[in-house]
Amino acid sequence: MSRPFKCRHIGCEPGINCFKPRGIPLAELQEVVLTVDEFEAIRLADLEGLYQEEAAKKMKISRQTFGNIISSAHGKIADAIINGKAIKIEGGFYTRTGMRTFICEECSHDWELGYGTGRPRKCPKCKSSTIHRAAPDKGSATAGDCCHGKKQRKRRSE
Repeated sequence: MSRPFKCRHIGCEPGINCFKPRGIPLAELQEVVLTVDEFEAIRLADLEGLYQEEAAKKMKISRQTFGNIISSAHGKIADAIINGKAIKIEGGFYTRTGMRTFICEECSHDWELGYGTGRPRKCPKCKSSTIHRAAPDKGSATAGDCCHGKKQRKRRSE
């Protein structure tokens, strides 16, 4: 019997979900599917320059699992670049980590809520409904706020 699949924690979803060679219609290209957890592994290891052990802790998985994910992602990206395929980023089994910061326009109160908790309707201090999401650099926003503040998602790609 195989081990249960563990959900990967990601700090940033992609703002763009498809890359393709220039000048060739997408309909004429083969696609390589990069899962969102593979995208996150690439971001942590190759963009942020984290060691595998540290990146694995951020994703709340083992170092060996992280190594398997990053190896798979590198292979898919190499296949797409060398063979002129499109890269589609979707699927995987993951959850968004980090916090979002909101600000009340009436009383300037700011507070944090975790991803997946829904958008607040009223300020907890003055009960005004004129609230908005803070800019990513406001308050104690995390790296999870770097990619367009998308909602928490859990998906499993077959």
